[in-house]
Amino acid sequence: MCGMPQQPPVRSSPTRPSRPDASMSLLTNVMDHSLDDGYAEAAARKQAEGADGMPKTVRAKLGLAAGLVLAALVVTLGAANARIAAPVIAKERQELIDRIERETSAADKLEDNVDTLRADVSARQRAALKSDGGSGQADLVGILSGATAVHGPGVKLVVDDAKEASQDGDGDPRETSGFSDTGRVRDRDMQRVVNGLWESGAEAISINGQRLTALSAIRAAGDAILVDNKPLVPPYTVLAVGDGQRLSTRFQNSADGLYLHALQENYGIRTSISVQDDVRLAAAPSVIVRTAQPSTEKGTS
Repeated sequence: MCGMPQQPPVRSSPTRPSRPDASMSLLTNVMDHSLDDGYAEAAARKQAEGADGMPKTVRAKLGLAAGLVLAALVVTLGAANARIAAPVIAKERQELIDRIERETSAADKLEDNVDTLRADVSARQRAALKSDGGSGQADLVGILSGATAVHGPGVKLVVDDAKEASQDGDGDPRETSGFSDTGRVRDRDMQRVVNGLWESGAEAISINGQRLTALSAIRAAGDAILVDNKPLVPPYTVLAVGDGQRLSTRFQNSADGLYLHALQENYGIRTSISVQDDVRLAAAPSVIVRTAQPSTEKGTS
C-alpha cells in the first residue's frame, strides 16, 4: 500500500461570487431600495391626492359648488338692489312727469293771458283809431297796420314742399341763384311770394292765419319757417285781399311769380293759386312802437 501513489485530497474551493459585492447583500439591498415599499406607496398616494391631501375629483366638485353659490349670491344681490331701486326710479319719473304737466299748465295759462292782453290792446288801438270821428283815414290806417280784421275779394296761394323733398346732407343754404334741389320751401321763397303779392296790389296778407304787418319778419329756424317768430308748417296757405283776378294775373306775370313757377318746374315745389270772392283775415297781434313819435306840422314832436 505504501507503493501505491496516493491521490491528493480533493479540496472543495468555494464558488466565486458573480458580483464583487455579492457578499454584501444587505448593504446592496439598502442601497438599491432606499425607501421602503410602504413609504413609496404613501408618496404616490399623496402625489395623486394633491398638496392638501384631498382627491382631485372632490376638490373640483367643491370648486364648482363654490362658484355656483357665488353666482347665486351675485344674482340675488342684484335682484334685491333692483327691487330696492325700482320704487325710487318710479317715484323720480312720476315727479318729473308731474313737474312737466305743471309747467305745461302754467305755460298754457300764460299764453291765454297773453292772448287776452293782446286782444285788449288791439281793441284799444282800434278804438283810438276811431277817436277822430270814424273818418275813413282812421279805418285805412287800421287796415294797413293790421290792427283791424278785414275781408274782401282776393286770391288764395298755396305753396308746398315737393313730394320727394329731402334735406341736403351738408345743410348748406341755397346757391346764389336762389334755387335748391332739395324740394323744400325756404323762408326766402315765402319772402319773395309776399313781396310779389304786395307789389301786385295786395292790401292785406296772411300766411297760415298769421296776419302780416309792416313790422312782420319771415325767417328760418332749421327747416321751419317763422313768421313773427311763430313756426309754420307746410303747406303754406297765403291769403291776400285785393282785386282778385287782377291781383292773380299781375302776380303770376311778375318776377316773383315767375320765380315761384321756376321752383315748381325745376324742383317739384307744388303751388296753386285761385281767385276768391271773399277772403277773411284776422287782426294782427298788437304792434308796439317804442321809438317813432308823431310829428307836428312844424316837424317837432
